[in-house]
Amino acid sequence: MRTLITGASSGIGAALARELSRRGHALGLMARRAELLDALVGELATPAVALPCDATDSAAVREAVARGEAALGGAFDLAVANAGVGVAFPVTKFSLPDAEQMVRVNVLGMLVLFDAVVPKMIERRGGHFAGVASLAGKRGLPTSSVYSATKAFMQTFLEANRVELAPLGIAVTTINPGFVATAMTEKNRFRMPFVMSAERAARIIADGLERRARVVEFPLPMSLLTGFARILPDAIYDRVLRGRR
Repeated sequence: MRTLITGASSGIGAALARELSRRGHALGLMARRAELLDALVGELATPAVALPCDATDSAAVREAVARGEAALGGAFDLAVANAGVGVAFPVTKFSLPDAEQMVRVNVLGMLVLFDAVVPKMIERRGGHFAGVASLAGKRGLPTSSVYSATKAFMQTFLEANRVELAPLGIAVTTINPGFVATAMTEKNRFRMPFVMSAERAARIIADGLERRARVVEFPLPMSLLTGFARILPDAIYDRVLRGRR
């Protein structure tokens, strides 16, 4: 299977590349940091190609996809929109530059990849597209309003297209991690419940992708907690969250 992963130079993306390589996938690895991609390619036992580019640049992504297809001998069977950015700030210190970066990477980055690979999947009536969203997208979280909103966008977009693409033989998977130990979460100054390693997260994601699961959520306690929060009446949700600040 030929698989493309964005945001593959570190964190969940790099761990997923290693895990999928162990499972026999040929890999196209996309990120901006070419040196890290080259090092990762050198670790893998299966065919892999580094595709350095900006995940939000449509022309660059299309060109990188074409290079990956040429190097690996055909179109990608699976594409994982994993590139993501998270910056927390209270509303009293709202940062438009940080907000714009999260929208560009988390939202536009997914749409750019979708546009680059899904039309070919539609033509051949087969394939699999996945997006790494977050359990944080299930409700708006104070100090993470923009991050939560971008992940909610991803969830809704993937859900709608899952329904449309299923009759064409194309699977769509929404991946909702909780806290995973990566460079992005290292910046958090609060206790992260049920945090897990990127390697364990990658195994869970790979298992879900193999099943062509509609949704992959983990860890289970956080999935249950955010699922419960989603059905709470707004007045109760507001009161609970205000009480935690």
